[in-house]
Amino acid sequence: MTPTAPRFSAVLPPLPAVLLALALPLPAWAQGGDWPQWLGPHRDGRYDGPALSAEWPGGGPPELWRRRVGEGFAGPAVAGGRLLLFHRVEGREVLEAFDAASGDPLWRHDAPTAYRDDFGFDEGPRAVPVAAAGRVFTFGAQGRLSAVDLETGEALWEVDTAERFGVRKGFFGAAGSPVVEAGRVIANVGGGNAGIVAFDAASGEVLWTATSHEASYSSGVAADIGGERLAVFFTREGLVGLDPDTGAVRFEQRWRSRLGASVNAATPLVIGDLIFASASYGTGAGVFQAGAQELSSLWSSDDVLSNHYATSVHHDGHLYGFHGRQEYGPSFRAVELRTGAVQWSEDRFMAGSVTLADGRLVIMRESGELVLAAAAPDAFTPLARAQILPPVVRAYPALAGGLLYVRNTDTLVCVDLRQ
Repeated sequence: MTPTAPRFSAVLPPLPAVLLALALPLPAWAQGGDWPQWLGPHRDGRYDGPALSAEWPGGGPPELWRRRVGEGFAGPAVAGGRLLLFHRVEGREVLEAFDAASGDPLWRHDAPTAYRDDFGFDEGPRAVPVAAAGRVFTFGAQGRLSAVDLETGEALWEVDTAERFGVRKGFFGAAGSPVVEAGRVIANVGGGNAGIVAFDAASGEVLWTATSHEASYSSGVAADIGGERLAVFFTREGLVGLDPDTGAVRFEQRWRSRLGASVNAATPLVIGDLIFASASYGTGAGVFQAGAQELSSLWSSDDVLSNHYATSVHHDGHLYGFHGRQEYGPSFRAVELRTGAVQWSEDRFMAGSVTLADGRLVIMRESGELVLAAAAPDAFTPLARAQILPPVVRAYPALAGGLLYVRNTDTLVCVDLRQ
């Protein structure tokens, strides 16, 4: 363990924000400028597109377009020149496609929803849509898993997972974006004998069920670990690694708070044979080494990089992310991956999200301020700042082809970050 800074207490349920995700390889059909799912093409918050500018003359990056949108914590995705937004409009969950360059509407698919948030938060969808193999998959707040055609928006299939698997309503509804891997849509459903469920991507048919873990608000990831392709989920109980073809469990690591009013929300990061998992509510963060059928701990602590809901990013042996509860003003930190040593900490930075691009950190704060900073362990060095939206911004942005798409409570904006 490596305690190096003051810890934050844990009392209240979290803001459901983006909560959601998974780590997929870029599909063969996808274009280089796509951001087709939660946390981007690799499900790790890493951007690989055209180079970004290091400065913003005139006070901020150029705005290309903006639109009014409905409720939701689900951030946008970008695939095949289409901006995909999953939001709630007048009692319906709406998946809408826009031209990514102009913001012009292309198609719309919607279905009624009766979801009500028990804590009075936003009642729109939480999970970012996933585009893969010409389809778009959504997971609504009530647990409705749906597939539509990417080109036309035509409905292909849907499954009411809450009804089918007897899922108990959690604090904030269904929130984790499913993993799409090898023709399977794999979701942390949270049913009694169907904690994690795989569906056929073409038909919606159930292929296998595994575990009895309740659902978290974290999204899963698919990655090569120890020479084997695995689906890794951070459920309400902890880390689970499964064979995506059969659902066979390869490893389990309990990692949850002792508090009943708590959640796991950030996505696990797979870095080679290491897995970084982090949560708030006294759970803390840890780095685990994956071996045959088990995980071994390199370090764990609640005083290093406890992510409330925002997933950290990794660059050159260091983690960058938010430490502490959203309500209490998190710090923003750099942490050495293998030791947990805190390299620097910007205290009271407040909550937000972070994306890695060109060796830089693209930070979207809840206040609506966009910050560009160096991803360097020696010091926090902001390069540019701009207020691009009014608060509150909790949905994760999409960064595709050098364009940043981000929403707040009622507005979606596209700004140009290219050189």
